[in-house]
Amino acid sequence: MSSLVLGFQEIEKTQLSLVGGKGLHLGELSKIQDIQVPEGFCVTTVGFQKAIEPNETYHALLNQLTMLTAEDRAQIGEISRKIRQILMDVEIPSDVVKAVTEYLSRFGEEHAYAVRSSATAEDLPHASFAGQQDTYLNIIGKDAILQHISKCWASLFTDRAVIYRMQNGFDHSQVYLSVIVQRMVFPQASGILFTADPMTSNRKLLSIDASFGLGEALVSGLVSADCYKVRDGEIVEKRIATKQLAIYGRKEGGTETRQLDPDQQKAQTLTEQQMLQLAHIGRQIEAYFGQPQDIEWCLADDTFYIVQSRPITTLYPIPEANDQENHVYLSVGHQQMMTDPIKPLGLSFFLLVTPAPMRKAGGRLFVDVTHQLASPVSRNNMLNAMGQHDPLMKDALMNIIERGDFIKSLPNDQTAPSPSRSNTDLPAPIENDPTIVSDLIKRSQTSIEELKQNIQTKSGSDLFDFIREDIQQQLKKILFDPQSSAVFMSAINATSWINEKMNEWLGEKNAADTLSQSVPNNITSEMGLALLDVADVIRPYPEVIDFLQHVNDDHFLDELVKFEGGPEAREAIYDFLSKYGMRCAGEIDVTRTRWSEKPMTLVPMIVGNIKNFEPQAGHRKFEQGRREALEKEQELIDRLKQLPDGEQKAEETKRMIDLIRNFIGYREYPKYGMVNRYFIYKLALLKEAEQLVQTGVIHDKEDIYYLTFEELHEVVRTNQLDDQIINKRKDDYKFFEKLTPPRVITSDGEIVTGAYKREHMPVNAIVGLPVSSGVIEGRARVIFNMEDADLEEGDILVTSFTDPGWTPLFVSIKGLVTEVGGLMTHGAVIAREYGLPAVVGVEHATKLIKDGQRIRVHGTEGYIEIL
Repeated sequence: MSSLVLGFQEIEKTQLSLVGGKGLHLGELSKIQDIQVPEGFCVTTVGFQKAIEPNETYHALLNQLTMLTAEDRAQIGEISRKIRQILMDVEIPSDVVKAVTEYLSRFGEEHAYAVRSSATAEDLPHASFAGQQDTYLNIIGKDAILQHISKCWASLFTDRAVIYRMQNGFDHSQVYLSVIVQRMVFPQASGILFTADPMTSNRKLLSIDASFGLGEALVSGLVSADCYKVRDGEIVEKRIATKQLAIYGRKEGGTETRQLDPDQQKAQTLTEQQMLQLAHIGRQIEAYFGQPQDIEWCLADDTFYIVQSRPITTLYPIPEANDQENHVYLSVGHQQMMTDPIKPLGLSFFLLVTPAPMRKAGGRLFVDVTHQLASPVSRNNMLNAMGQHDPLMKDALMNIIERGDFIKSLPNDQTAPSPSRSNTDLPAPIENDPTIVSDLIKRSQTSIEELKQNIQTKSGSDLFDFIREDIQQQLKKILFDPQSSAVFMSAINATSWINEKMNEWLGEKNAADTLSQSVPNNITSEMGLALLDVADVIRPYPEVIDFLQHVNDDHFLDELVKFEGGPEAREAIYDFLSKYGMRCAGEIDVTRTRWSEKPMTLVPMIVGNIKNFEPQAGHRKFEQGRREALEKEQELIDRLKQLPDGEQKAEETKRMIDLIRNFIGYREYPKYGMVNRYFIYKLALLKEAEQLVQTGVIHDKEDIYYLTFEELHEVVRTNQLDDQIINKRKDDYKFFEKLTPPRVITSDGEIVTGAYKREHMPVNAIVGLPVSSGVIEGRARVIFNMEDADLEEGDILVTSFTDPGWTPLFVSIKGLVTEVGGLMTHGAVIAREYGLPAVVGVEHATKLIKDGQRIRVHGTEGYIEIL
């Protein structure tokens, strides 16, 4: 009988499947010393299962529901309504009734109770399900309580609960309901306490919402609550709301909403001492559960009662540091144009390559910039760089510095690096010789060919030592080669110089944008044009085109040869893959599927190119860009010569334009070199993974992606692995996918945001960073996955980020809007080279702009209008 009903004190930590999330937490709460929890019991899921087991109609309807998706709203509503009716009418098994009666007699049947639902899929660390099931207050008498137990069972199938489960991948037939019956407290005040501030995620700031009467008024949004903030035992903020209404329990059962007296409406709900007492209770509960909590409380007869506590699931995890110091972290994903989570193997590869102080959080990397911010000199360098790169990050950092509470300034020490030159200084002299670039490229290619040869002879532990050695000796050398950096830095500085001087001397804005079109040696923009050439090869062969339009697996290349033009088409695709097959969207994560591994990814783009373009479009596009750049150069030089000191200004400008044209294309090459090496490492590691699958150590080759480089080395060495590790990491990764990484976060978990400081914008303008000039109107295509891109000529691409793997889409679009990005990040460089107006760093662009809307992109001024 005991498994049908459990008192709170009897609930064990392992009994989630019996009592659901809420029940489990109440069981834990009632064990914490000095925490008052109104007494009560749980009707376990066993009773629910016993009631529904014999009902065939219920199971048939449940099967129908399982076949639907969240889009089938009308059918979901219809079937859910029938299931709810069954659960309302179903007879509660007699042994459940008996057990409930017994527990009620212990606690007093004459008392009023709250009857709450507790599902087995709610208040979980990764999915809160808050408010998905029903709660009934002030229920008096055994019959009424039994009737409300049925109502709670039925609430497992409200439309919103069903849809929420579908969206979060829970199987309806595996989710059961327990019912909590808890003594009612009739409070003078109640509310919610967050042990981390829900607005900023700051873990040191407690936030208390409080209003008069029962907490339901607050949860249902009926009243505004007072809000108090407490930090380190001090009240740091109080907002007193006007509270016109409150909900109270009625003597005969049920609740009623009452108007408050005018003098009570503006009164502070809690005294200061009560706020501090409640904050102390919150910290106790948080310490017990070991993570920030969202706590429901009520105050009756000067005693705080806790009626619920659940983890706050929306907080971004804090980057892990092993000390108690203050730290400020910047998102690496925002700088690398890839804000998705990265699997453990991908993270560890990035960490092997980077010299910067990195920390992991939420499946992403953050760089610790605390020391740079502390010294006035390095701080200025950093803020200047950020201003170019990501103004929102810069503004967030300024906010932290201006508050003066987090970063303590060091004295202006003499050992700090020298201040950065102003943009108007000439870049450090590097010989303006294009052969420098071709030599660097040749060196990189030779090194890659050697790696391909040498790695083939390595396996087992030797392979891991070899890869580590190659990263240290070759990859890092190429990525951080001073000559290589000097090449693109001189081009970047020349770009700033041109923009500044042309504005000053000629009133011309962003002149360098046009001058950067169709430069030589840009491996990424050439890739987009190369895919147009592939379309040219296939265009004359209707059978091949028809076949490609219906392709759905990656073996299509072998089948191509059956058709007229098939061998030519296959060769063109293979040629493309031999040069670019190691690329893909999100390519800084070594575990991402490359185009060579899944050539299908390219098919929609090739078909789109055949449909949207005439033959030779790639060549024409490049030539047109080159012509526009040269005409712009001539025009600027002619205008400069008319000015005082005109000859000298023209000569200096010509030198700068040559630096841009010769060197800016190389900006994309080091990353191409890195991704090339990544793919070679990956293929070698997948061979090891095949061995591990054969010996039964792992189930799938891809399981190795959920181990770090060091862990994988150990598994290969010992041929042993605990299965649980992979499963847990997969669950973590699913959770990380739901998180949005912040640009800037502190060691308190506070997410610090920035804003664009710009005047004179049109009223409803959506503001971002201008990175490629021009104004364009068109249809917005909001795309999250490159494979889903169905673009037509003249569309404007709106997405969260673009890395080099997105470039093939750039040839089809007329403009670009991204949520992440800066002046010199990949998307901006390619947009300028293709002459596409672009605005990046637009917060929430993919939510504010709807797919299919007509929009106008102002690439020169940096804003978007919805038309």
